Amino acid sequence: MRFFIAASVALSLAGCGVVYQSPTVSSLSNDATKVRVLPVTAENVLLANRSEYRPQTLPAIFSQTSGGVGSMRGAGALPEPAFEAEYRPAVLETRVPPAVQTRPYRIGVGDVVLLATPSVGSTVEELSGLLAAQNRRQGYTVQDDGMIAIPDVGRVSIADMTLEEAEAELFQRLVENQIDPTFSLEVAEFNSQRVSIGGAVAAPTVRSIGLTPLYLTDALAAAGGAKVQDLDYASVRLYRDGTLYQIPLSRLYAEPELQKVRLVSGDSVFVDTAYELDQAQSYFEEQIKLAEFKQRSRQAALQELQLEVSIRSANLAEARGNYKTRLDLGAVKRDYVYLTGEVQTQSRFALPFDQAATLADALFDGGAGVPTRTGDVSQIYVLRGETDPREFGAVTAWNLDARNASAIVLATRFELRPNDVIFVAEQPITKWNRVVNQIVPSLLTAGANAVTN
Repeated sequence: MRFFIAASVALSLAGCGVVYQSPTVSSLSNDATKVRVLPVTAENVLLANRSEYRPQTLPAIFSQTSGGVGSMRGAGALPEPAFEAEYRPAVLETRVPPAVQTRPYRIGVGDVVLLATPSVGSTVEELSGLLAAQNRRQGYTVQDDGMIAIPDVGRVSIADMTLEEAEAELFQRLVENQIDPTFSLEVAEFNSQRVSIGGAVAAPTVRSIGLTPLYLTDALAAAGGAKVQDLDYASVRLYRDGTLYQIPLSRLYAEPELQKVRLVSGDSVFVDTAYELDQAQSYFEEQIKLAEFKQRSRQAALQELQLEVSIRSANLAEARGNYKTRLDLGAVKRDYVYLTGEVQTQSRFALPFDQAATLADALFDGGAGVPTRTGDVSQIYVLRGETDPREFGAVTAWNLDARNASAIVLATRFELRPNDVIFVAEQPITKWNRVVNQIVPSLLTAGANAVTN
């Protein structure tokens, strides 16, 4: 009886090779496959990454924005100011506007900001010092909703901000979109803050206020200066926030402190030669009506733009949703890497769009990794078949030995290619345990049968 049991055990152990076959990677070649095993080193990572590969790209709908296209509808041509003849006054009263507090310029609707970003030059340009002069400069107009539309970034609100605040906002948005935040920002055209000059001047005009203060005499000079026959009976009237101020023209040119009256956006300056305020009042009423007309026109244009943007947003959302549905249903061709052997889950890993994935990405995606109880961390392979039809049987096995955990750094630099196979071998003790698990039931059965017989 004992002899029979011993013989049964011996026969079972002799059949271990039949009971359990463990997958391995061998450099031995046969007629079907030629395997070349290379260790994953810093030099070999560069060699593996050298193979030509262009990641799949997302459709253009994912980089488009719903704004930044089209133009705002304007108010059209505006009527010329009206002028009436007036009589000479006996005495001109001086009413000086209050001083204006100095503050930084704030960007407004209609301003054009210039965004300059560095461009990459050649080595010759760097050596010759020309690189600093080769910047990409692009102007953006602040639209009625206070935003500018920047490609690859989207719409950014900068209205009512100082240059410093706008730079901080743009810096944050560029960083969020993973774009090099090296840039400079300046206001190229000042269109949001304006002062109108009319009346007895050479050329009635509208003057913009920029980074430097605009004083009363500067505004008059921009309109060609006052055109009056007698300075003693002419005055400069300033309409601001519903209040009318007046400075005799003779005093304006005689007293330097009056020449430094600082103007603010919305001021209306009128050079008057009459005794009554009717002409000036008519001019100011006309400016108010024109401003109201412009405001209504801008509101209508803004509503039209908002409707257009909402339609574009809905179209983009629908197109992106359709693409995602096709992606979920497998109707979109994808590039995959396959994981087998001693991994948490034998599966396939989809290579991402617009960028390359690394060995570490595939191993640790979703918390997968290599189970150290069963997997041999010294036997992590990336199996890559030859793409040349004449060498379809050739396979390169890149072996990562991660017994030293610092080798994982190389895994973060090893780029994967479509149809790569990631294989993790089992530990020797794991193989032995699995053999025993298959043999023990057969031994117990053989022993029981022997005892029974």
